[in-house]
Amino acid sequence: MRGYNFAFLDEGSKRAIRRALLKAVAIPGYQVPFGSRELPIGRGWGTGGIQITLSILGRADILKVIDQGSDDSVNAVSIRGFAAACTGVAVTTDSAEATVIQTRHRIPETPLRNDQILVLQVPLPEPLRMVEPLESVTRGMHAEMDYASMWLALYEHIVRTGEIELGADYPVMVEDRYIMMPSPIPRFDNPKLNNSPALYLFGAGREKKIYALPPYTKVESLSFEDHPFRTEDMTGRVCRLCGAENVFMDEFFDSKSGERLYQCSDSGYCEKRRKANRG
Repeated sequence: MRGYNFAFLDEGSKRAIRRALLKAVAIPGYQVPFGSRELPIGRGWGTGGIQITLSILGRADILKVIDQGSDDSVNAVSIRGFAAACTGVAVTTDSAEATVIQTRHRIPETPLRNDQILVLQVPLPEPLRMVEPLESVTRGMHAEMDYASMWLALYEHIVRTGEIELGADYPVMVEDRYIMMPSPIPRFDNPKLNNSPALYLFGAGREKKIYALPPYTKVESLSFEDHPFRTEDMTGRVCRLCGAENVFMDEFFDSKSGERLYQCSDSGYCEKRRKANRG
């Protein structure tokens, strides 16, 4: 991008974001405040994740950007194009090829490696916001590990409906210390956070918060002994395009046949399987 610094942000801004990232990695699950910068993208489009990605990208990196599993959504295409234009880095739709993956609402189906970084866009980083509206109070609750109100809120779900009704943004406990919001990924992806070899970085631009999960971090979804955590059940669902099973599926309704159809949410994973099936 002619006339702009490498990765758009000035070097001082990138250094400040990387310093915040180092603190976040040193204290898994802890929300680190940072000075969120302005970008030529409206807030709500994942500016926190974009700032992290721009701050860590090197010229040798390979970038993948996905939105709700898709490489082809407006969000994914726009962010990928912007990052490529102002850095010149190679881009890919193959999770296995990428060194940096920026994502919204999904974790790739392909298992991540210890030489990869996953950057998640976060709209609401504070897990206690559902029980306490004041930031000054939630900071104190985290400091004192006072999570009784969170457990009570989850218990009330069970009393009302018999289960914890959180389809996404399902809170997790990190290293038995901090309750953390994993971003609006489906519950199906929560187990991928635990003991993952990859580095997870979370950025909330509007809320000006960064947090992280270093490789091989203990991450447990909140649950009760008599109501254990469970993911969405994909048993019996087969992708109509590649034949995959036991992955997170998008559901469609065929009005002509009256049938429910399923398709891999992770478009890159699905495309790779289709190429392999074609030989």
